Formats: sequence, structure tokens, C-alpha cells
Amino acid sequence: MDQFLSFVHGASVWVIPVVVAITLHEAAHGWVADRLGDDTARRAGRVTFNPLRHVDPFGTVVLPALLLIVSSPVLFGYAKPVPVNFARLRRPKSDMIWVALAGPGVNLGLALFSTLLLQLVHWLPEALARWTALALVASLLINVILAVFNMFPLPPLDGGRVAVGLLPGRLALRLARLERLGIPIIIGLLFVVPIIGDWLGVSLHVFYWLVWVPSDYVITAISFIAGVDRGLIDGLAALLLGLG
Repeated sequence: MDQFLSFVHGASVWVIPVVVAITLHEAAHGWVADRLGDDTARRAGRVTFNPLRHVDPFGTVVLPALLLIVSSPVLFGYAKPVPVNFARLRRPKSDMIWVALAGPGVNLGLALFSTLLLQLVHWLPEALARWTALALVASLLINVILAVFNMFPLPPLDGGRVAVGLLPGRLALRLARLERLGIPIIIGLLFVVPIIGDWLGVSLHVFYWLVWVPSDYVITAISFIAGVDRGLIDGLAALLLGLG
């Protein structure tokens, strides 16, 4: 029984921030698209805080669980993409950028909000304070990593859509055509390339350099803005990893 309660405690610290981060990320895309002229997401019921509308059974549940089971050094997952008809936006090329930025922007806002709340944790009862502090740091880490990862300039990631919106016509079209290959390319970079690097005796851990290193700088900036000691965040993050 104690082991089960410990598992539920550890899982809840991660699962709740993940669900909130994914739900608000996807809902933000749909809300901004609706405000800019395309109501496709709203008509599909995707401008909602109901996480069940955004969860992909395989990408959000099965794939991350499998990676945890095999002790993968990189966790990867995805939600159901929000349907957006870019042709229905009032200014399709420029509005596409704002729709794409909405998701990572909300995640950065959640990361800052979570860090600010850390300053209020000491007002809670001791047992609740510890869980809340861990959950808030989990929210900080998850939202920053989600924002940074999604800004990688490859469709269908948000950064790819931003790049398509910024590039001139011919280059934008070439990048947009990579969308169908985007997920296989990402999986290859995250998992296949590091394995090849290990065989060759060379460090090719793309996730570390492209996601974790910039995320670390963002976390430092957020902790500075929120007035929270970075050492406190690192200490709580170490406890979080110990829950696994």
C-alpha cells in the first residue's frame, strides 16, 4: 500500500503539470486561430480546457510510457494537433506565425506563473507545501522544454510554421513540404542519431544541445524575473528526478 501511495504521489507531481501544459498549449492555438478568422478548431471542440479533447492515445500516453519502461534518456510525446485551416485566416502568411507562437507563448507564461507561485508555498501546511513545490518545478521544467522543443524550425512543430510564415515564397514552400516527414526526422534526431554516435564513440545527443541547453538558459531567465533562487529550483528538480 505504501509503495502504491508513493507511486501515485510521484506520478501526480508530473502528470498534472503535463496535462495542463498540453491542454493550454493546444487550446491556445485554436483560440488564436479563431480570433484571426479560422473557426475550424472551435467547431471541432478543440478550443477547450478539457484535456480529453487534446490527448492522443498513442502519442500522449503509450509512447511516453514505453520510453519510461525502457529507461530512455529522452522522453518524447505529442498531443492531437489542433486543426487550423490557414487559408481561412485573414492574413494567412503572417497570421500563421501568431497561431504557431500561441502554444509556446502560453507554455512560457505557465512556466513564469509556476515559478512565481513558488514564493507562496511556505504559507501551506508542510506536507502539502512539499508536493506543491515539486509540482510547480515540474510545471516550470515541462513548460519550458515544451516551448523550446516546439520552436525547432521544422514542420509540423510550431517553429516550423513560424519559419514558413517568415521565409519568402519558394523557401517557405520547400520547408512546408517537409511536414509529412517532420515527425520521422525528429524521432531520428532524438533516438537514431545518438545511437549511431554511441557506436562511433562520438556524442551526438541532439536533444541535449538543441533542447536542454537553451531550456537551461530560459529557466535561469525565468527564475531571475520571478525573483526565485536558481539553486532552490535545481534542488527541487533533483528531488523530482529522485521520485522516478
